[in-house]
Amino acid sequence: MPSSRTARPRSPTIRDIAAAAEVSVATVSKFINGLKRFSPKVEARITAAIDQFGYRSNPLARSMITGRTMAIGVVILDIRNPHFTGIVKGANRAAVRAGFNLLFVDTEEGGTAERPLLEAVAGRVDGLIVSSRLPEDSITWLGDLGKPVVFFGKLGRLGIHSVSGDGFSAAFMLGRHLVELGHRRLAYVGFPGSRWNQERLRGLKEALIGTDVALEAFDVSTPMAEAGEEVASAVLMGATRFDAIVAYNDLVALGLMSEARALGVRIPEDVSIAGFDNILYGRFSYPTLTTVDLHSERMGELAVERLLQVIAGTLTPFDETLAARLVPRDSTSRRLPEQRSARDSPAAALSSPRTRPSRPSRKS
Repeated sequence: MPSSRTARPRSPTIRDIAAAAEVSVATVSKFINGLKRFSPKVEARITAAIDQFGYRSNPLARSMITGRTMAIGVVILDIRNPHFTGIVKGANRAAVRAGFNLLFVDTEEGGTAERPLLEAVAGRVDGLIVSSRLPEDSITWLGDLGKPVVFFGKLGRLGIHSVSGDGFSAAFMLGRHLVELGHRRLAYVGFPGSRWNQERLRGLKEALIGTDVALEAFDVSTPMAEAGEEVASAVLMGATRFDAIVAYNDLVALGLMSEARALGVRIPEDVSIAGFDNILYGRFSYPTLTTVDLHSERMGELAVERLLQVIAGTLTPFDETLAARLVPRDSTSRRLPEQRSARDSPAAALSSPRTRPSRPSRKS
């Protein structure tokens, strides 16, 4: 009795392609795996045969032949942070364009697990793009992974190519923007766990040279919105009434803005607030958030392009910096002299204290 099962059509093999193109199996293999170029006539016959049969090469077999995985590892600090989401998006765009797959790892802002994670990923990819909170003298082992590496942030001493946003210039132009708006007492809410924190603080200080503007620094333990909410009372309700606050990034700034509303502090009428990264949420917050665009997507895209050059041996590593762009929005505004004098007087402080607005009671 004949079987009722329908036989599956046989998948085309490299031998089928070779027979149709009238070349050897070795010639097809070298062409598919990019190991050798042939005459345009031969390559056209092979390409036509591949299209005719709908042939797809086996990635594992290809890897065994070429020693290449056609994959790139991207190690980021926190996928919840839209800055790193943008980096992955840009990196994936460049990888797909070059015929590579992307494998990304989220280290969740932790330093202790970074090395074993990178060592595990290194064996599965042709190169790595790495973002790390660890100090430079703690990651010299990157050079021992045996794989090409591109780093986010300057690492000139290690001889590894780096791609980064210009945090110093970003902070400088943001500082000058606030000075030109008439602000005289600034606060910086920084994240000391970041290698970019000091250059942003340095840029702010540089922008204030030759002015009468005072700057006071505060710290948060994480670069997330929750940390901005937690530090808001100390910054907004302390002895110093700041004209403007610069946050380490947009997430911290948005957390500050959220808590400011709960504390009865108006933005930008009472205090201007700004951040870094130009994440999408800042365009839709209320008020919209003044920020500096550090080109997250382009950073990821450029890192992949440079890594492919390192893999090919055509790039001498250097520190590469993307120019920043100031994006002024509604969370910063001009501070008029009469507003400052009225707001800063002792009488005004006593008669118009910042109070937490009453909230409707919640039924349990």
